Amino acid sequence: MKSEEEEQVRETMEKDEQKQTSTVVKEEIKREEEGEEEGEEEEEEEMEGGNLNEEGKEWSEYSQLEINSMDQKSLLIAMEEIRFQMDSLEEELGETAFDQEKEEEEDLELFKVPEFCIPIRTDVRSVDWDALSQEVQFDVITMDPPWQLAGANPTRGVAIGYKQLPNKDIMDIPIHKLQKNGFLFIWVINARYTFALEMFERWGYELVDDITWVKTTVHRRMAKGHGFYLQHAKETCLVGRKGKDPPGTKGNIMSDVIFAERRGQSQKPEEIYEMIEALVPNGKYLEIFARRNNLRNYWVSIGNEL
Repeated sequence: MKSEEEEQVRETMEKDEQKQTSTVVKEEIKREEEGEEEGEEEEEEEMEGGNLNEEGKEWSEYSQLEINSMDQKSLLIAMEEIRFQMDSLEEELGETAFDQEKEEEEDLELFKVPEFCIPIRTDVRSVDWDALSQEVQFDVITMDPPWQLAGANPTRGVAIGYKQLPNKDIMDIPIHKLQKNGFLFIWVINARYTFALEMFERWGYELVDDITWVKTTVHRRMAKGHGFYLQHAKETCLVGRKGKDPPGTKGNIMSDVIFAERRGQSQKPEEIYEMIEALVPNGKYLEIFARRNNLRNYWVSIGNEL
């Protein structure tokens, strides 16, 4: 009799434990479901109301429903705001992932030398300029000197990926021997503008024009860089002439302002080469301090970065 009573008590206790366990499990499941619903509601609120207004809230995310319900004006405003945020982020990071991918693609092209290009990889200080001048006189010479930056912190955190040369080494290049009649294009930085004019005078050139390259981002906005007083968003190329115009020279060919995307470090826009070739068609062209990314057919390119 006692054994039967004990068995009944034990069974009753087991049933109570099962009920309690079932209740706990149900409550846990209910809490999880409520949490998921709250999360979904928060996501819907973020997508539906968080980013789309005209009173200062960010336009960082859009739902498909929002995009489909926009009129043309609202869509254009949203696109412009997104572009602005991307450009701001680009300026903060220095370069975008898109830039990095593009540079990697361009690096693959560095080894594809144009069929009719004459690249000479050497230090410009060791070139036998006299021998070259006896073989050919050039109609157009262009150069982007690796100007030596002065000051205690000249680069202000910008990595310089090439060796710089003092003014004397650049001045000692006998440009005047390579050209009797023709044009000289020199890229200058603000701190070397006056010195470049002195080089023109020493080599026998007169300043006849200058070209401004306004740098842009991949989104066609102005690409601002580092500067001492102002943020630099342009580069200047001085144009000098010695003697007479080369045969076939054409005038009034293009604008003296180039709007072109900022590319790799020290890489100049394609438009400058197109301008030179339009100025003196079928001419004899020389680039000093040349780099692989600007090798072109029918040009002699000299530099230690080829």
